[in-house]
Amino acid sequence: MTETEQLLEKVAEEARNTRPWGWPSLPEPVDTAALARAEAALGFPLPPLLAALYLRIGDGGFGPEYGLLPLLDSPPSGEPAVVPQYLANRESGRKDPDWPWPEGVLPISHWGCGMYACVDCRTPQGTVLLFEPNADDANHGWYVDAPGLAEWLRTWLDGTGWYDESNDDMDLTPWADFHIRTDAVMRTDAVMRTDAAIRTDAAMRTDAARTS
Repeated sequence: MTETEQLLEKVAEEARNTRPWGWPSLPEPVDTAALARAEAALGFPLPPLLAALYLRIGDGGFGPEYGLLPLLDSPPSGEPAVVPQYLANRESGRKDPDWPWPEGVLPISHWGCGMYACVDCRTPQGTVLLFEPNADDANHGWYVDAPGLAEWLRTWLDGTGWYDESNDDMDLTPWADFHIRTDAVMRTDAVMRTDAAIRTDAAMRTDAARTS
């Protein structure tokens, strides 16, 4: 049995025996069609381990604190699902360039107060990030929670996560790739806004010339 299979067995056992807040029972896993719809809406595939959690264990409702969010539909507690939350965050980031949301960074669980655990789907190991929207600015709002999803799950199983009371003084490392992953998007948006302003100005000048 591979390490991944062993980890999935341990997660499945814990998922059967514990219930996060707001989840009366463990939901059924999603099917491959639902996973395909989710990935089509996102525009990128889920890391294999994250996909396996939804396909083999449950559609959310297990994991640390409030548990994993469901993939496509809202859970009984009324929290948003992964796919619509990601798309909403991306749209919000386009409207507010001071708080861009990186492409491929998927919110999978929340900690309350707008904080989310997110998986970077552009990394093979699925780096887990902490998003802290209560920071002064976006540059100080992202931290590395775990180098990979497997490690993040193990800290939950072992009770060694930063969110456990015995580890409340644990410091997380800032996510160094935030600038790399968002600067290009911000520059593109700025260019598009500049081009739009130039076109609008040109159109106004043309209209003024016609009426003069």
